[in-house]
Amino acid sequence: MALKVPMLSPVKTLQTAVGTMDSSLSLQVFLYLQVLDVLTTWLGFRLGLAEASPFIRMLMGFGPMAALLISKFVALGLGAVCVWRGKFHIIRLINYWYAALVVWNLVLILSR
Repeated sequence: MALKVPMLSPVKTLQTAVGTMDSSLSLQVFLYLQVLDVLTTWLGFRLGLAEASPFIRMLMGFGPMAALLISKFVALGLGAVCVWRGKFHIIRLINYWYAALVVWNLVLILSR
C-alpha cells in the first residue's frame, strides 16, 4: 500500500513562507513599538508632560509607571488574542497607530 503525499506547488509554499515571515515581522514590530511607547511616555512624564490617554489617566491613581505598565499588559494581552486567533492583519494596523504615538511622543519631547 503506497502512501499518498500531497505535493505543494512552489508558489503555494512560497506564499506560506512569506505569510509566516510577514506575520512574524508584524509581531516583532508590535513588540518593539510597545517598548518604544513605554520609553517615550516615561521620558515625557519625567519632563513634566501630561498623559493624553483617558485610559492611562484613569490608571494614574496607581502611579505613573504602574499605569503605563498596566496599559502595556492590556495591549500585549490584546495582541496575544490577535495572534491566537490568527488576526495578524489587525496587528499590522495597530502597528501604524503605535508608530504614530511614538512619533507624537518624540515630537512633544523634542519641543520641550
